[in-house]
Amino acid sequence: MATTYKSLSSNDIVTTKTLLHEAIPITGTIVSGTYTSGSTETNIKNYTHGMFQSVYDYPYLSSSANHIFDIAIGIHSDSNLSGSSVNHTQTSIKINIYNQMAQVLMGYDVSGNIRQFDEDGDLSGGTKMNEVIFLNLARLLTKDEIKKGSFTLELGTSGTYASASDQRIKLYDKNAQNDYRVNSPAGDYAILYADSTAGTNLTTDDTTQKAGLLFYQAGIAVITASAFLNSTDGGILTASLSSSEMDASAQDIRDLFVSGAISASCDALRHRMYDLDFNNTTELNSTVYFCRAHHNEFNYSTNPTYLSGSKLVVKNVSSDSPVSYITTVGLYSADNELLAVAKLSEPLKKDPSNELTLRVRLDY
Repeated sequence: MATTYKSLSSNDIVTTKTLLHEAIPITGTIVSGTYTSGSTETNIKNYTHGMFQSVYDYPYLSSSANHIFDIAIGIHSDSNLSGSSVNHTQTSIKINIYNQMAQVLMGYDVSGNIRQFDEDGDLSGGTKMNEVIFLNLARLLTKDEIKKGSFTLELGTSGTYASASDQRIKLYDKNAQNDYRVNSPAGDYAILYADSTAGTNLTTDDTTQKAGLLFYQAGIAVITASAFLNSTDGGILTASLSSSEMDASAQDIRDLFVSGAISASCDALRHRMYDLDFNNTTELNSTVYFCRAHHNEFNYSTNPTYLSGSKLVVKNVSSDSPVSYITTVGLYSADNELLAVAKLSEPLKKDPSNELTLRVRLDY
C-alpha cells in the first residue's frame, strides 16, 4: 500500500475513443445448401409461432453453432396486398410484424401513429415501403454497430440457389459514412441502393434506385419487396429480366407475400443470397493517465526490503544518490482507495538525474 500519493490534474488525464472493425463475409452457401439432412436444412430453425426464421453457421442443434441472423417479412395495413382477394396466409401476423419493427425503428408521429418505413428516410413524406423483408443480424456479428459504408448484399433474382452465373442485384449503403440519417429512435440508419458495379451479372445500372434501409446500431436491414420486381411491374429490376420470380414454384413475390407462409418467404430469400459482407464496429473507450515522476520524486521505496540495517541496499557508498526501481503504478480514489493497478513490462530505474512519464490506459 502506498504511503505517498501524487494528485493528477486535468492536464494529466485525457479520454479517447477507438473504433475497431472486423470484416464479416457470409456466403450464400452457408445460409442455404451446405448443411442438409435429406430435404431438411439443419442450420435453419423454424418456430411453431411461424413469425420468423433463424439462420446458424452450423446445424443449430450443435453446441458449435453460432446464430447469424433472423429473417421475417412484414406488410403494412395500407398495402394493396393486405386487401387482396386471393387466399391469405398469416396476414395479421405479417401486419403485426411490420408494426412492431416500424415502431422500434421508425417511432411515432405527433398524432401517436406508427411511422411507416420510407425509401427516402424522410419521416414526413416520401415513398412508403408497405411490403418489406427484415434481415436482423445477430449481435455476435455486428458488435456495437455495422460500419457505415461497408454493407453489401447480393441477391439472385431467379433459380433455386444463387450462383455466379445468375442475374443478381446488389444492395449497399452507398456513401453512408457521409450520408446517413439520425431521426430514428433506434440510432443511425442509411438508404440501401441497388447497384451493378460488382459484376456484369448484376441486374441494374441505376445507382439512384432505393431498395431499403439499413439500421446500424440495431443491425437490421429492411429490404423493399420491389427489389424483386421488374421495372414494368413497379420494381427496380431491369425490364430485360426474364422472370420476377421469388421462389422456385414460379410465384411472383407479391403472391408470395399474400399466400405464402413467412417461413416460405424466408426460404426464398435465403436461396437468393449470393453474398453478404459488412464490417462490424467495436467502440473502445479509454482514459489515459499521464503519471509524471519528476527528478525529485519517487526516488525512494517503501518496500521493507529496500532497507537493511537502516541502510539503503541499493547504495554502496553513503554519498551515492538514492535510486529506486518502478514496477507498478496504482490509481487511487480521492480517499486513497486503490482502484486500478498497472504493471510495467520491466522495472524502470528512477533517481534524481532523470524524470519519467508513464502512460497508463484504462479501457472500458
